[in-house]
Amino acid sequence: MGVMVTGDNKEVVRRSNLVFIAVKPNMVEAVLKDIAETVTVDNLIISIAAGITIATLQKELPPGTRLIRVVPNLPALVGQGAAVLSRGITAREEDVSLVMTLVRSVGQCDEVPESLQDSATGVSGSGPAYAFAAIEALSDGGVKMGLPRDLAMKLAAQTMLGAAKMVLESGKHPGQLKDEVCSPGGTTIAAMHKLEKAGFRGALIDAVEAATLRARELGQKK
Repeated sequence: MGVMVTGDNKEVVRRSNLVFIAVKPNMVEAVLKDIAETVTVDNLIISIAAGITIATLQKELPPGTRLIRVVPNLPALVGQGAAVLSRGITAREEDVSLVMTLVRSVGQCDEVPESLQDSATGVSGSGPAYAFAAIEALSDGGVKMGLPRDLAMKLAAQTMLGAAKMVLESGKHPGQLKDEVCSPGGTTIAAMHKLEKAGFRGALIDAVEAATLRARELGQKK
């Protein structure tokens, strides 16, 4: 495919105008120290490391380095990502436009103040795991009630996909769509009663809060 490969981070920076910092948060500092002397104003540095702030990045890199921070998520692998980005004070308008175009090629992307990055991590960054757990649980419920495993999994996954698509395309509030499924005295309202008793919505809110707070902790450790 004509892709150049190297094991030298400095070589990557020397040969690339746009550089992604795409390592685990605990590895970011070492990578930045490695490339710091090689970075120039010609490089645009984009970090996708969870919890690592623009200030932390800037501290390890030369003054004036153009920086953008992005919180992507796993469904970008199938072209259905949900991401947010924040710009450093020296990032140019064309830098933001370029990164927005790149990230939107694998899903959706919105610009937010960096103060909202950790909250976005709690919703969309970690959110696929919540959805995977829900799909697995729905599938298990189907198997418990007699469905073959492969069919139960397919029904659960397609149902989640369809529901998400309706929220994005209908313009209706999720609560309204939920009400449209709940017929008086029907199966769905009986199921919703069980979910409410189990604290379903509260558990998801707690999950987002926990992920957000953990992202903040990761940022404070640097």
